[in-house]
Amino acid sequence: MNDWQRDSWHFDADRRPDVSDASAPEQGPAEPGPESASGSPAAGHGAAPTAGTRPAAGPRRTTADRVTSAGAQWLVSADPAPHRLLARWSRHPTAPGVLPCGTAFDVINVPAVFGRRMLDRLWSEGPGTGPVSVHRSRMLIFAATGTARRLPELLGGAARSRAVPPLLFHGAGDAVAVPPPAGPPRNAGPEWTERGISRWLVAPEVRHPWLPGPEILLRAVVHAARSCCAGADERGGAAESALAPG
Repeated sequence: MNDWQRDSWHFDADRRPDVSDASAPEQGPAEPGPESASGSPAAGHGAAPTAGTRPAAGPRRTTADRVTSAGAQWLVSADPAPHRLLARWSRHPTAPGVLPCGTAFDVINVPAVFGRRMLDRLWSEGPGTGPVSVHRSRMLIFAATGTARRLPELLGGAARSRAVPPLLFHGAGDAVAVPPPAGPPRNAGPEWTERGISRWLVAPEVRHPWLPGPEILLRAVVHAARSCCAGADERGGAAESALAPG
């Protein structure tokens, strides 16, 4: 039995996350919370963050590849049969899963290289991110519910710019594959990725994770697109004008 299986897991239906609609206006920067000696937000500070708003405890930049028991509670809350999925993962923690979008989260699916540029923006100058996974050449950014509907509207003509690669928006009625909660086996080699098994870049660690909303992700998309065409001549200038926020 590995460390992940030693956790005592019991799904509490009364503790489903309170997820607000991401179409609501997003708040501006909040006052940072107290920090630990390592410079990261102090554990337990503040109330559960509201989805789509900036986290009160400052930017989140961690790269955990294993889901905690609290994070698993959040993931399975999206499933119609959370107890069954939780039991399955308890028996097979290295098994991936499939979860519906639109209740606990939406997902923005972007090319991996473009997604890295978005994360650079979110981690260095923005509010951070919630959970993020990678699958082959794609990156899945977990977002506040409603983002899959609202973000394409905000992007408008920018989505047709050559600087913006094909983006996929998974919301209500869609489902996405999620990585194994225990992450890859300790002795996993390159074949783990070659077999097409997804993995966590930022695994869920808390029961109420903060999730970016459409306005925050819009800025990240625009920044990533501009960084792609930085230094280009006429084509770059055209892309810049097409990406001007409306």
